[in-house]
Amino acid sequence: MTDSQASTSPSAAVVGTNPVAAAPAGVRTAADVVTPEVIARLTRGVVGSGRTANHTPFTGEKLADLPESTPEDVATAYERARAAQPAWAATSVRARAAVLLRFHDLVLDRQSEVLDLIQLETGKARLHAHEEVQAVAVAARHYGRRAGAYLKPKRHTGVVPTLTKVTELRQPRGVVGQIAPWNYPFELSVGDALPAFVSGNAVVMKPDTETALTALWARDLLIEAGLPAEVFQVVLGDGPVVGPEVVKHADYVSFTGSTRTGREVAQGAAARLVGVSLELGGKNAMLVLKDADVEKAAAGAVRACFSSAGQLCISIERLYVHESVADDFVARFAARTKAMRLGNSLAYGADMGSLVGERQLETVSRHVAEAVEKGATLVAGGVARPDIGPLFYEPTILDGVEAPMAVCNEETFGPVVSIYRFGDEDEAVALANATPYGLNSSVWTKDGRRGHQVAARLRTGTVNINEGYAPAYGSVQSPMGGMKESGLGRRHGSEGILKYTEAQTVAQQRLMPLAPSFGMDDEKYAAFMSRSLKAMKAFRLR
Repeated sequence: MTDSQASTSPSAAVVGTNPVAAAPAGVRTAADVVTPEVIARLTRGVVGSGRTANHTPFTGEKLADLPESTPEDVATAYERARAAQPAWAATSVRARAAVLLRFHDLVLDRQSEVLDLIQLETGKARLHAHEEVQAVAVAARHYGRRAGAYLKPKRHTGVVPTLTKVTELRQPRGVVGQIAPWNYPFELSVGDALPAFVSGNAVVMKPDTETALTALWARDLLIEAGLPAEVFQVVLGDGPVVGPEVVKHADYVSFTGSTRTGREVAQGAAARLVGVSLELGGKNAMLVLKDADVEKAAAGAVRACFSSAGQLCISIERLYVHESVADDFVARFAARTKAMRLGNSLAYGADMGSLVGERQLETVSRHVAEAVEKGATLVAGGVARPDIGPLFYEPTILDGVEAPMAVCNEETFGPVVSIYRFGDEDEAVALANATPYGLNSSVWTKDGRRGHQVAARLRTGTVNINEGYAPAYGSVQSPMGGMKESGLGRRHGSEGILKYTEAQTVAQQRLMPLAPSFGMDDEKYAAFMSRSLKAMKAFRLR
C-alpha cells in the first residue's frame, strides 16, 4: 500500500481488531515453492516473445519472470492448437475421459503444490484455496464419468416414423478461446477447460498474468495425465492487448470476469458469429427469514461473505434480515467476524487472507469510507492491515447503508457486506431482485418448503437454502450461471459441456422420398401427407 492510500484509507489511524494467525514453524516460503526449475518447467511451451512478471499479494514481491505474448504469438498458439485438434477429436470419448480421471487423481495426490501456488498468487487463506481443489476434482470426476452419455449420438423420431431415421451428433467446435480471471485461478481456468477438452476441442487460454503459475501448473498436470501438449496452449499478457486476440481467432469463447469486459468480449464474438459463454459480476443477496436458525445463519454468513476475502463472483454483499431477528443476528455475525484470524502463511489456520491487488484495496477502502461519511455505521472491520501485508483489509460489516452510497449497488468484490432490515418476505424478495445483476442468492429458514418458494421468486442463476454458495456451485450435474447482467450461458451439467459442441442432425430417408411417388400426383401426395399428419397427432407422436 502506498503512502497516499494509507493516508486516505477510512480507518488508517484505527488499530485493527482481527487476530493474526500464527505461522507454524518450518512453513514454506515463496522462494521454496517458485524455484527456477519450477518456472522453467511450467512455462515450457508457452508462446511468448516478450517478458513479463507476476507478484504475490502477501508481500508485493515478484514471484516469477514469465513469457509475454504478442498478437503474433497468440496467432501462433492458435495455429498449433488448430493443427493438433483433429487428431484429438478423432480419439474416442472414452480415451479423452480417461485423461480427466487420471488428472483427478493427480490433483488430489499433488494438491499441496497447487495450494502453495494459489495462495502465493491470490493471497487467499489455504482453506479457501482448497475450495478450488475440490471444485476441479469434482468437475474432472463428473465429466470423466458422464461425458460419454452427454456426447453420445441420440436417436430422434423423424418427420415420418420408420421412413425417416434421425440421429443427433455432437461435433467439437474446434479451438476454444478461454479468458480466465485472477480470483479462482485453478477452478476458473482448468475447471472450465475440462469439458471443452473431453468434447474434442483444443483450448487457447489466457489466464491473468498475476495468477499464471497456477494455470500453467494445471496444464502441466493435464499433459502428465495424457492430454497432448499442443491441444492446450497458454498465452500471457495484458488483457486489453492479448484478450481481443484470443477472441479474434476462437471458434468459441469462454470468459469469466467483469460485466464491463464481458460486453466487449460478447461484441467481439458477435462480430465473428461465434458462440460465447460469460460468467460476470454479481451483487448477491442473502435473506435471513424470521424463522431462521440465527446462530447457523450467522456462521453461514461468515462463509458466504468473506471466503477468499470476498473476491468471489458468487459471494454475498447484501444481507437482508427480518426485523424480528436482526439485532440478534447482527450481534452474532459481528462477534464471529471480529474473531476471524487473518494470515499470510502457506499453511492452514487463517480464516481469511489478503486482497489480490491495489485496485481491489482502493475499491474496498473507497466504498467503506463513502458509506461511513454518508451515515452508515461500521459494525466490524473497516480498516486496512498493513501490519500483516500490503493488501490486507479486515472483514467489514456495514449497517444503515442506503442509496446513493456506492456500496449499496456497485459490486465491491472484497470483504464488505451491508445489512438491511425487512418486514415481510415480499419486501425482501423485491429488494433482493432490485439489481441489474442476477448471479447467486441465499435463503435461510427452518422450513425447507418455504425456502424453495422464496428461492423460485429470486432472479438469480443459483439459489442456496441454508448455505451461501457452495451447494449450488459444487453440484456439478446442475447448471451454474447468471441472469440479467451477470452473464450468458452456463457451466456445469449438460449445458457446461454441450456449449463446446455443435449439434449436427443426420437424417436418412428410407423406402420412399418425401415427395410424390408410387404413381401419386401432387394432389394425392398432399392428401396422403395430410392424413399421415392427423394420424401422428392421434397416436400422440411428438
